Amino acid sequence: MDDKLFFSGEKQLLGQKQALNLLTRSVSSGRLAHAYLFRGPDGVGKQLLARILAAAVNCGSAQGLVACGSCSSCKKFAAAMHPDFELLAPEKGAIKIAQVRELIKKLSFAPYEAKMRVVLLEDVHTMRQEAANSLLKTLEEPPADNLLILTADSSTAMLQTIISRCQTIPFYPLTATETVDVILRENSDITRDVAVTLARFSEGSPGKALLLHRREILHLSQQVVDLLSDRAKTADQYVGFVLRTAEQMAALKEYLPVLLGLLRLFLRDGLVRCYSSEVDGREGEYRKDWNSDDYFVKLQAIDQAEKELKRNCNRTLVCEILLFKLQEQGNG
Repeated sequence: MDDKLFFSGEKQLLGQKQALNLLTRSVSSGRLAHAYLFRGPDGVGKQLLARILAAAVNCGSAQGLVACGSCSSCKKFAAAMHPDFELLAPEKGAIKIAQVRELIKKLSFAPYEAKMRVVLLEDVHTMRQEAANSLLKTLEEPPADNLLILTADSSTAMLQTIISRCQTIPFYPLTATETVDVILRENSDITRDVAVTLARFSEGSPGKALLLHRREILHLSQQVVDLLSDRAKTADQYVGFVLRTAEQMAALKEYLPVLLGLLRLFLRDGLVRCYSSEVDGREGEYRKDWNSDDYFVKLQAIDQAEKELKRNCNRTLVCEILLFKLQEQGNG
């Protein structure tokens, strides 16, 4: 992430005007809450705005949320060396009680040099029950000169006791245009055409789009789609493809559900075409010999694969079975 983004506020944080306006008014008036909960989809700017806020509250020349970028405090933020910025992130998928206890101990001391210590707790929806309970008192009455910023996915349930002790700032998915703009800004090697495709599958989340690109998930998804759309493949050719591709899919590990989501979108597009007289010319990307029942069967196959993955079944075997099921129906 470009360090300059911390100091440019609204110019760089796209699609979150409500959050920007709320926090700008709070900073300008000097009436910050003691704890904020930034809640919304992954990859839409929650962590970026947390860092923008952290830089602004300790910048001597900030204009609202726009820090100067040149003072001692800003330079330390830019170098990721500010002694009064604490980051608490999940370890192995969850925030644990030992992490929270260590944080509480640090908060008992005054900030080293800043007006206010800023603590960013990322993905608090992963927090275990005992960790959340340990944090409650600190959230309700944090030590003086400390600002706590929590981020959480809006689609995941959270303890009401955590929510009630914070001022919630909602975040929303970006528009397709905003998503494309962020993708191109963050990775100049991505072409606009690829960015548009990534934006379509990212549901308004530039972070998710960039993840798809880094992990080549979009490319792998297209491999599967291309084969499903190829009526000329022999059975032997398809078996070889399944064995190779299932291994690639399984190697995605925790990102495998993202790939399955892309395949589901492909199938839903095909299902829509079954009921529509309008065809957009992409003949190779759907099967005319599949009817609506075929598409429903395949969508159910993806649902079943996701259930098996949640039960920790062998990923490679799950992927092999799924790929065979995706091809075996719809033979006229």
